[in-house]
Amino acid sequence: MQTIKHDPQKIAYSIKEACAASSLGRTTLYAHISANRLKAVRVGGRTLIPAESLHALIAGES
Repeated sequence: MQTIKHDPQKIAYSIKEACAASSLGRTTLYAHISANRLKAVRVGGRTLIPAESLHALIAGES
């Protein structure tokens, strides 16, 4: 019998994860962050992209 594992929905992505999820490069993501089209938060030493912000960018809402 197979067990189906359900991972919790992501609320934020690392830069590397955001690149993989959006098919955008690091430079492009940082350009969007600099232009305030993509929100980024620092937690400790990590830069995280809130999932809502990434989804809004891809949907053209930012």
